Amino acid sequence: VQLQASGGGMVQAGGSLRLSCVVSGMSVSNSATGWYRQAPGKQRELVAVMSTGGIKNYEASVQDRFTISRDNGKNTLYLQMINLKPEDTAVYYCNTPRGILGSGSYAYTPLVWGQGTPVTVSS
Repeated sequence: VQLQASGGGMVQAGGSLRLSCVVSGMSVSNSATGWYRQAPGKQRELVAVMSTGGIKNYEASVQDRFTISRDNGKNTLYLQMINLKPEDTAVYYCNTPRGILGSGSYAYTPLVWGQGTPVTVSS
């Protein structure tokens, strides 16, 4: 399985970005999938998950600002981010989810990590 994230960049606070993750070797419709991020000096954290049935859960700090979605035909996962804040600065990765997020508890074993896509938000 390969996970290729893209779409990151540098934006000012209040700006928007849309991240994409092209998945090969696995169908995004057959597995819960999620977005993680790792800020400098911090552990990687799960921020958004979409279940096979389309249920979405978010980390509290991104609720109402981030939207996870997928295109089954393109086998691609997306993360729309609006009203970005400097604390959103991190490298963003897609993978199968492991952890507790909102009302969901996920115990997937993460796949091999892709390179991620960096997001930098300036104040």
